[in-house]
Amino acid sequence: MSAALQPAGPSACPACAAAPAAEQLARAGRQAGARLMLSLPTVHCAGCISAVEGDLARHPGVNSARVNLTLKRVTVDAEPEVTAGALIERLERLGYEAHELDPGTLSMTQTDRQGRELLMRLGVAGFAMMNIMLLSVAVWSGAEAATRDLFHFISAAIAIPTVAFSGQPFFRNALAALRAGRLGMDVPISLAILLATGISLFETFNSGAHAYFDAAVMLTFFLLAGRYLDYRTRAVARSAAQELAALEVPRARRIAPDGTEEEVPVSELAAGALVRVRPGGRVPVDGVVTEGTSELDRSLLTGESLPSWAGPQTAVSAGEVNLTGPLTVRVTAAGRESSLHRMADLVAVAESARNRYTSLADRAARAYAPVVHLLALGALVGWLWVSGGDLRLAVNIAAATLIITCPCALGLAVPAVVTAASGRLFRDGLLIKDGTALERLAEIDTVVFDKTGTLTLGVPEPVNLDTHPQPARRVALALARASSHPLAAALTQAETVPPADVTDIREVPGYGVEGRWQGRRVRLGRASWVGAAAETVTAAYLRIGDEPARAFTFSDRLRPGAEAAVQTLRAQGKAVRLISGDVPAAVAELAARLGIDDWQAEVLPEGKAEAVQALTEAGHRVLMVGDGLNDTAALAAAHVSVSPASALDAARVASDIVLLGRDIAPLGRAARVARLSTRRIRENFAISLLYNAVAVPVALLGYASPLLAALAMSASSITVSLNALRLK
Repeated sequence: MSAALQPAGPSACPACAAAPAAEQLARAGRQAGARLMLSLPTVHCAGCISAVEGDLARHPGVNSARVNLTLKRVTVDAEPEVTAGALIERLERLGYEAHELDPGTLSMTQTDRQGRELLMRLGVAGFAMMNIMLLSVAVWSGAEAATRDLFHFISAAIAIPTVAFSGQPFFRNALAALRAGRLGMDVPISLAILLATGISLFETFNSGAHAYFDAAVMLTFFLLAGRYLDYRTRAVARSAAQELAALEVPRARRIAPDGTEEEVPVSELAAGALVRVRPGGRVPVDGVVTEGTSELDRSLLTGESLPSWAGPQTAVSAGEVNLTGPLTVRVTAAGRESSLHRMADLVAVAESARNRYTSLADRAARAYAPVVHLLALGALVGWLWVSGGDLRLAVNIAAATLIITCPCALGLAVPAVVTAASGRLFRDGLLIKDGTALERLAEIDTVVFDKTGTLTLGVPEPVNLDTHPQPARRVALALARASSHPLAAALTQAETVPPADVTDIREVPGYGVEGRWQGRRVRLGRASWVGAAAETVTAAYLRIGDEPARAFTFSDRLRPGAEAAVQTLRAQGKAVRLISGDVPAAVAELAARLGIDDWQAEVLPEGKAEAVQALTEAGHRVLMVGDGLNDTAALAAAHVSVSPASALDAARVASDIVLLGRDIAPLGRAARVARLSTRRIRENFAISLLYNAVAVPVALLGYASPLLAALAMSASSITVSLNALRLK
């Protein structure tokens, strides 16, 4: 056939119909063995977990297997003799696509403890705040002398360790900023917390009427809430470059001069070495085929929807999957020199460039922080002069000024809006991974789509069955049922006639399937193999004896909502482009169906990234939508990027937004929500400025104590949060 033979994945979860019960995998006295990690792009439910874990548990030498559904991976603890190839073969028989990952590489991407630490510090601050507020009620109610002092000391015993523990994220960042000679938002935040605590301690030891431990802890709590919301929007992002590197095959079967094979690390392979790539295996190196014929699944690297024929002198790249026949490959590049590793380098460079984007909050903080310090310093100096040197009064007013201007509302302005918008988009089927993604999405003017797996589902479907006579359809079905080729699988699923009685059926790797029917030889496969003139469309060709060959043509099935998404984006004034690694005929057909005039075909991964970069350099803000390894560098290079949930791990990681469902129509609505979100963020900044315009003069004139300043600050924080909720 014109494309590769590959195990046909099920159209639905193979475990949903009849999932075997998960077995108990833990074994007493487990011996030290190997830990293998496999990527499972097609798992998506509890039945999948049960099926995979139960099946792997029955493999000899496997001690345990645990599926992580979120990361779509399975980790297997096994005896040293168990190989990843054997497990992959077993899972593919079960109906699951599997790829080996390098656990050593992925260990660098493990989620850090930052989120848990922030949540723990937030909880401690909240608990302490409630207890100190209870003690403060007694003081506000009229407690005096020894009773008041006792409550202040108890509050100090709660507040000081709480501030020291919960305020560490702000203190560390402020210290780092000062060492670098700059003022960030955390500098005035830290000063406000420390001043409120210091003044309260001074008042406590001098039997003062008021202490402001509740203000210090309240500040810490609200600021930690904003910081945690901000962290949650960023927590999903991991390094796509490391994900790509983990997909590199860590071992290869090298052919020795005497013809024997040995498994060696890819790092030991030199140019000119011969390696054997078995059917179902991933090509470990860049090289040239010297022996054998097969078909290659290049979809992860090129985006081509159907596999490609490979024979002697065919160039192959690391990461491609050999589908049918064994191949001998002469190495031209391995390890860090391979095309897959070069792609990982492209992603790393693109990610670092995009991470330099400055959010609205960061830009506001640059101007805000110096003003806060100058106001507090002015209050201190001014009141020292006005009061005739009353340091206690001057410090209290300076602290109130610093607290009332503390950028808590500014710190909540963006996370509150992003959280509200993310919730709305999540209900629409879009998961926002990055805190600045909405701001960047609101700025786009150009949308670049990949084809296979993005605008289409990558599933071929026959389009001209009814044009063939029933005997030919029955013969084609009988031959197709003997192959796992994607076109054969599509023909088998779509055909409604009974199969013909074809005998002596055999599959010829890289070419197709043949047999005998009514004494005549019949073939279904590549045009050149059956003796037909190849058409420009995707087709499988049938020849019965000496009759003329018949073409069974196929088209790629559109992803639901593709037409609506393109139309909505164009109605918003966005330029829409289609850039694919697929063949020109398939790309042209899809572009015509969707009304996209600007399209490119047979574009390599580097070409996609270069095209996005060229648009950026021309002044455009690009949204890239793609799903394969060939899209990863372009996803990372774009101003903002989207990947379907069905995309490979590396593509999802490189993207800012993940499309959770099959329907791509919400993409058009997301652009509108992004613009509304940016408007709400600017409104929150305006609210913060208006609040400061009213509150700062009150504090400077001495009419606000540090406690009243903290309450006013809390009111401004609640106001911006309520404004953010309008997005829902």
